[in-house]
Amino acid sequence: MAAPAEKAVTYYTLEEIQKHNSSKSTWLIIHYKVYDLTKFLEEHPGGEEVLREQAGGDATENFEDVGHSTDAREMSQSYIIGELHPDDRSKLAKPSETLITTLNSNSSWWTNWLIPAISALVVAMMYRMYIAED
Repeated sequence: MAAPAEKAVTYYTLEEIQKHNSSKSTWLIIHYKVYDLTKFLEEHPGGEEVLREQAGGDATENFEDVGHSTDAREMSQSYIIGELHPDDRSKLAKPSETLITTLNSNSSWWTNWLIPAISALVVAMMYRMYIAED
């Protein structure tokens, strides 16, 4: 028995998606997937305005910041109409460096622990010398 054929992906350019930024047609991008949320605007628990602010652009960071439930993520799948064209993916703003990445870097260890420790040691020695003079 042959495996079912995969459905072809429809790609949209960033320019096409940006045109869909009204209440009559509301598209947005989340993780390079294109969603048509026009019919969902009035049902969105956070209000229509939240989606309208992101319309025509990349809403990945805002979507993840809110912490949507598993149910919300599953429901969102039914609104996918395609994907952002691979050539346009580099045009999206890269997410800023996260705290976890910062904590793992060597410069962070240096500035967060070693410099304050040395500073505290110097202050303690100066205080001790000041007390000894009296």
